[in-house]
Amino acid sequence: MSDRVEWPADRDRDAALIIRTDYVDEHAWSAVKTALLTSWDWDEDFGPYLHIVDDPKWAGITPAQVLLEASTNAEGRGVAYLADRTSMGESPVTLLALSLLTREQCESNEEFEAYGGAFRVVPYGIHEMNANLMIANLDFGDFADAARADPEGVFRGFAD
Repeated sequence: MSDRVEWPADRDRDAALIIRTDYVDEHAWSAVKTALLTSWDWDEDFGPYLHIVDDPKWAGITPAQVLLEASTNAEGRGVAYLADRTSMGESPVTLLALSLLTREQCESNEEFEAYGGAFRVVPYGIHEMNANLMIANLDFGDFADAARADPEGVFRGFAD
């Protein structure tokens, strides 16, 4: 796998990592990027804080393969947001929020429940997640719980 993709080592680790994995529809990708780049702050004082990986070498990469790449590159407890086939076909847009922590890296099931797993998230939710994870105000499990409470399993933000 590592001969196929290169983990984005030069990125700002505080920026939300967006990885495009579907390259079928450029128009759909443009819509996803527009949604991601929309300011999340009502006063527009804060813009999106993103690192977007848009490299066809990532085409078709599965969440399990992303986890393998992340563990190989010592990414730690971060989160990657995958712009996958579902992202390109849904309205409103959602991405897959993927904790880069595997069950094997956890000492207990409780730790994995708090810091591991995956769920769908709207672009606004990515910005809210990233800000809260960056300052350790909330953990991945808090957002996963909110997504599980949504009828469609999507984290839509706490601001509503």
